[in-house]
Amino acid sequence: MKILVVDDEKVLVKGLKFNLESEGYQVEVGYDGQEAVELAREGSFDLILLDLMMPRLDGLQACMRIREFSTVPIILLTAKGEDADKLIGFESGADDYITKPFNILELKARIRALLRRAGMAQQEAGGGRLQAGHIILDADMRSVWREDEAVELTAKEFDLMELLMRNPGRVYSRENLLNIVWGYEYGGEYRTVDVHIRRLREKLELDPANPEYILTKWGVGYYLKGGNSN
Repeated sequence: MKILVVDDEKVLVKGLKFNLESEGYQVEVGYDGQEAVELAREGSFDLILLDLMMPRLDGLQACMRIREFSTVPIILLTAKGEDADKLIGFESGADDYITKPFNILELKARIRALLRRAGMAQQEAGGGRLQAGHIILDADMRSVWREDEAVELTAKEFDLMELLMRNPGRVYSRENLLNIVWGYEYGGEYRTVDVHIRRLREKLELDPANPEYILTKWGVGYYLKGGNSN
């Protein structure tokens, strides 16, 4: 998962970058509203943290410009706490709003919740049939086939496989997968993800010991090779 953090307080940006990277996120940073728009246009981000009061272009203007070409989830960071300011933020296209000074644990929880909602919405909107080599997944029927043979998956196995197939090539850390598939409130261990990946390989790969599609990026997480949708 890739997050863009934009704030003119460089010490704050440095702290946020450190904390978010320790959670397994990839983080890029910027220091003014114009830079936020340019980075958002050039990069592929899963979420943007955007300060309200910034030089060149404030957070509200930046948010509105980003909304002209992207639906990426946006959380506004601001020292203002009045309800009117929050409403203006939402009207500008922000998805959430957190007031400085904030608790980093609360911010992380909001990020996880927003990413989860975005992931679920993407799945609901997607539908259709997905394919990666000999693996076929029908999102509408919630069915999976391996070389034209139906395979029974548990609900979580299916959700995990659908997420990977909808985002081929994108590497997800185990924590990211827990957040999206199980929900950030889930109290399980990372081992839960490893077990589900192993089961998916056993059920769907032709050679589970040498998987062709459900792959590991060592030290980072899991991803699906190739794939397309119909």
